[in-house]
Amino acid sequence: MADKNQNKAEPNVSEKTINLCIRRGLIFPSSEIHGAQGGFFDYGPAGVEIKRNLEAAWWKYFVRDREDIVGMDGAIISPAGVWKASGHVDSFNDPLVECKKCKKRFRADQLIEGALKINVDGMPLDKVQALMTEHKIVCPDDKGELSPIKSFNLMFKTYIGAVEDEKSESYLRPETAQLIFVDFKTVQTASRKQLPFGIAQIGKAFRNEISPRNFVFRCREFSQMEIEYFIHPNKLNECPYILSVMNDSLSICTADMQGKGKNNDVVMVTIKDALQKKIIGTQWHAYWMATCMNFFASLGMKKENLRFRQHTKDELSHYSSETWDVEYNYPWGWKELMGLANRTDFDLKQHMKFSGKDLSLFDEEKKERVVPHVIEPSFGLDRLLFTILIDAYSEKVEEGETKTTLRLHPTLAPVKVAVFPLMKKDGLKEKAKEIYNSLKTQVPCDFDDAGSIGKRYARSDEIGITYCITVDYDTLKDDTVTIRDRDTTKQERVKISEILSTIKT
Repeated sequence: MADKNQNKAEPNVSEKTINLCIRRGLIFPSSEIHGAQGGFFDYGPAGVEIKRNLEAAWWKYFVRDREDIVGMDGAIISPAGVWKASGHVDSFNDPLVECKKCKKRFRADQLIEGALKINVDGMPLDKVQALMTEHKIVCPDDKGELSPIKSFNLMFKTYIGAVEDEKSESYLRPETAQLIFVDFKTVQTASRKQLPFGIAQIGKAFRNEISPRNFVFRCREFSQMEIEYFIHPNKLNECPYILSVMNDSLSICTADMQGKGKNNDVVMVTIKDALQKKIIGTQWHAYWMATCMNFFASLGMKKENLRFRQHTKDELSHYSSETWDVEYNYPWGWKELMGLANRTDFDLKQHMKFSGKDLSLFDEEKKERVVPHVIEPSFGLDRLLFTILIDAYSEKVEEGETKTTLRLHPTLAPVKVAVFPLMKKDGLKEKAKEIYNSLKTQVPCDFDDAGSIGKRYARSDEIGITYCITVDYDTLKDDTVTIRDRDTTKQERVKISEILSTIKT
């Protein structure tokens, strides 16, 4: 067993990453000229390219490259009935406290976490209140007395049409998952998929967070990438893909370890051992854990900064029989990057109950109708992107000057290659433009002729451009250019005709 805190990103790397995002316009607060409200962010030119590339990488990995998952795109606003059935209207709440002195509002669980360094996710409100009282937790800003805890519903309510009444009551979706459940039969019929199969969706979600924090880590408008994978209820231990991941190793922190106070520890375990020792409950859950971790590896993320943490009984959601979170070792500690829950048949049965519609499938083998169980890999796109930026951020000092590089995986880089003329004169700019115009139809490409070559290299490194091509006087003589690699800074002289084959290797 090893404590992984030593691998945690340096304390201020998140602040440096945020500063880079704002300074270079990757991600920045929305509507700032009108006084930005917390929890809303916009993406600039390079940021939106990284975001779209991440979406495309996720869609390719989980949908396009598989035969058993199809996609959909649901509406952002849904009638209240959807959210009453799912339980969000009654139970999608955070513990709210208000300072009696300054009137600022805070999440009680976050105040406890900050003061006591313990995780109280899923803890009943009366126990959270008892901790607040016992440890005399006060307002972090002015030490004022805090009000008793109240439940605060996180959904944004709205009304459809001209009349605001119970029939028109609606909500902006707080998650994309429920639209998959509501449309389950329609998508299944259209796709003709049989169990086991999944439905994937990428889209916006909205949560009226009491106190958004850590940049886009926790915000009020964000994008989710979610899969609901439907499995015959009697075949959770009959995963046909399990052999392909049986020898994969995962870093885990079990509920038992947490019960012994070892919240920051991890152990390495293979999928085979985890199943044999019943650390992971079912083959399908184990398969999806390995698959999700392999996805992170495909993006170039550092494995030592990732682990799976098992939800304890106290924090397990009412609908879940088993949940594991992928956590990243942020500068502020191990925190959730994505969730992987076994939602059982809760959602489909709830929507059947409230709508009166049959969402079961016919089991040809046993000649009976069944309601599938669901494994849900749920990713927050913005949180994942921010985490990738932190993971990729690096600095080095050259000649007394600190230079920043985003070592993004080539799949995610906002631009594959930037073309620079050494000078703007003597035909170099025209030649560089000619090369740029030929490349831009093949790969994402940029052109920059402002400032010295060194400054142009630095600008491209900061936003993660993979290669830089310099057109110089030798180019005019022999049709060769210099290709510079972002991560190694090594330069290679190649023929113009060999550029594409060189940067694609």
